[in-house]
Amino acid sequence: MPRLAVYALVVCLLAVAAAVVSFVEGSVLIGVVWVLLAGLSSNMTWYYVRRARAAGPDTPATN
Repeated sequence: MPRLAVYALVVCLLAVAAAVVSFVEGSVLIGVVWVLLAGLSSNMTWYYVRRARAAGPDTPATN
């Protein structure tokens, strides 16, 4: 998995955790912002994974 995809996945997981904490504490607006950030970073993860697969196994993925 490319390095940028791993970073985006870590950001996605942290944003989900922050969204859960925000909703539990009652901050709905901040929780929605965290959910949107999680969605964005999830899409970035899939983009970098698909880009690395399209490059092929013999071509190193550029980071």
